[in-house]
Amino acid sequence: MANILVTGGAGYIGSVTRYFLQKHGHSVVVVDNLSRGYREAVPEDLLRVMDTQDTERLAKLLADERIDAVIHFAAYMSVGESTQVPELYFQNNVSGSLSLFEAMLQAGVKHIVFSSTAAAYGIPERVPITEDEPYAPINPYGESKVMVEKILAWLDRYRGLRSIPLRYFNACGAEPEAGLGERHDPETHLIPLILRAIRIGKPVTLFGDDYPTPDGTCIRDYIHVSDLAEAHILAVEYLLNGGASGAFNVGTGSGHSVKEVVTAVERVTGKKVPHTIGPRREGDPPSLVADSQKLQRTLGWRPKRTDLDRIVSDAWEFAQKGNS
Repeated sequence: MANILVTGGAGYIGSVTRYFLQKHGHSVVVVDNLSRGYREAVPEDLLRVMDTQDTERLAKLLADERIDAVIHFAAYMSVGESTQVPELYFQNNVSGSLSLFEAMLQAGVKHIVFSSTAAAYGIPERVPITEDEPYAPINPYGESKVMVEKILAWLDRYRGLRSIPLRYFNACGAEPEAGLGERHDPETHLIPLILRAIRIGKPVTLFGDDYPTPDGTCIRDYIHVSDLAEAHILAVEYLLNGGASGAFNVGTGSGHSVKEVVTAVERVTGKKVPHTIGPRREGDPPSLVADSQKLQRTLGWRPKRTDLDRIVSDAWEFAQKGNS
């Protein structure tokens, strides 16, 4: 078993991944500055409140805790916000990552799994999307992740820092056993927004119903956060066992439309979803679905929680506890 540092481990995906790492027997230390994470999402004895841009403190922590590998989630992740203050995204996501990599090199830690995104592809030419699709980000958030992927590729080539960027699609759901789920402020993700609309009775806006899809609404690949967490664990174990660097898509390989999600929420909750139809959002592709065969072949990963009703049910259980 290994000693793993999780940056951004007080956030949504990071906290669930920390939980599964411990279930798999790994020793975990969490670094989070709590600017957007939640202290209660991390056991107090595991949390170190610090910023990834504090290179010297990070290097000391990595050495003192005898860290074997890092899983790096710490980043800002709102597409809309990134278009309003792009400099903030490059400062936090890119500079913060570079500081972490410098600390790792100082401490002799040579394995990292990086939380990347399907936003690296922009509006893809082909769906399902393979890892061969070229980089084509259309917003500063996606660009910041691409920049970090490129830095990692150079560090792999010249400094021996082996890395796996995981490009994931629409993370969703919750991990009921751990009491961990999705909380963003402001919330921008579809399922928690729909569940909030039910809870407070205020209509949610669905953006666009005139896309070239069967029901006119956008299609996305919704992946349960627990399946996503397990992909990170397989990736870090693969690196620690001598696996080579490489990027992988993480998705289910099937898509659901916005209207299908609304219908699933109504089916699971037994409540009507108050909603209005708004105009399309600029840059929203009609369909984003992952081809994750490379991940399945290389790491043996399989999504286990692909049923949309299961995803919604887990998210609803979490939301009813006042978490949305």
